[in-house]
Amino acid sequence: MLISRGRAILRHVSALTKQNRLPMQISVRNGGHEVFYRFVPRSPRYERIISEFMAGFMWWWIFWHLWHDWGHIVGEFDLPDPSSWTDEELGIPPDDAD
Repeated sequence: MLISRGRAILRHVSALTKQNRLPMQISVRNGGHEVFYRFVPRSPRYERIISEFMAGFMWWWIFWHLWHDWGHIVGEFDLPDPSSWTDEELGIPPDDAD
């Protein structure tokens, strides 16, 4: 183990003497896009306009359907009248039960 570590150290020292800088290992990311750290490039104007339009259309669609088709959220049927339920349906024992 010490031999392998010594070999790596000697390789780095030789790289320092040859190029007068630290050896760098660059890993390639195949994510398909650039990665920015602390700097986000501004998107083009047409992309911002399209995204604002799409977000506005999405919210219009949601509010339109909440206003006109609210039955999908609260249910389409009338709620039953609880005063018409019997004690047996509610699970209440009769008064003479002991």
